[in-house]
Amino acid sequence: MNGDRQALVAYRLEQAGESLQSARLLLENSKYRSSLSRSYYAMFYAVLALLAVEGTRVSKHVGALSAFDREFVKKDLFEKEMSLWLHEAFDLRQRSDYREMFAVTAERASAVLGNADRFVEAVTEHLGRGGQCT
Repeated sequence: MNGDRQALVAYRLEQAGESLQSARLLLENSKYRSSLSRSYYAMFYAVLALLAVEGTRVSKHVGALSAFDREFVKKDLFEKEMSLWLHEAFDLRQRSDYREMFAVTAERASAVLGNADRFVEAVTEHLGRGGQCT
């Protein structure tokens, strides 16, 4: 992997870590909708880090989710459960951002944050082992 890609991977993992920190702070301050959003973005940035290893770029969130499923879950590099966590967080973020009167509970925001923590940790470990798509 060239230096530009390494820098991009590091940047995306940094974004994921900052998003997790923000999600925790927001949860602690009863900002459940915003916490859920930051939890989703932590996972999204982790996926972008994985895709950056191969130089793959996506223009939409659904493209990143599809690429994660195709390149990592279907190839058994990550458990299917991680795909479920990612898709659930994406769906909940969409609904909380765009649907009127959609409430996010403390329990749901906490669960999504826990999943995001495990997701980012698994991606970081995979990349630390030199993990790639193929």
